[in-house]
Amino acid sequence: MKLQLALAGLLAASFALPSVARADEWYVVQDVQTKHCTVVDKRPVTTTMTVVGPDGVIYKTRAEAENAMKTVKVCTND
Repeated sequence: MKLQLALAGLLAASFALPSVARADEWYVVQDVQTKHCTVVDKRPVTTTMTVVGPDGVIYKTRAEAENAMKTVKVCTND
């Protein structure tokens, strides 16, 4: 019984860990219609948002992404 419980816990953790590991990914994105830039924690999958910045860089912290957003030319006119 304990073995089954331990295996169930490991199985649940194996599904949860990849999503936790991705929590440190931040992107600078731009709305293609309004041209407004923002920082998000998930890569956009819609065509209404596009990743901007040097070669779609992935930032490790939100603060790092916000500072980088200030240097992206398409975002400086907000």
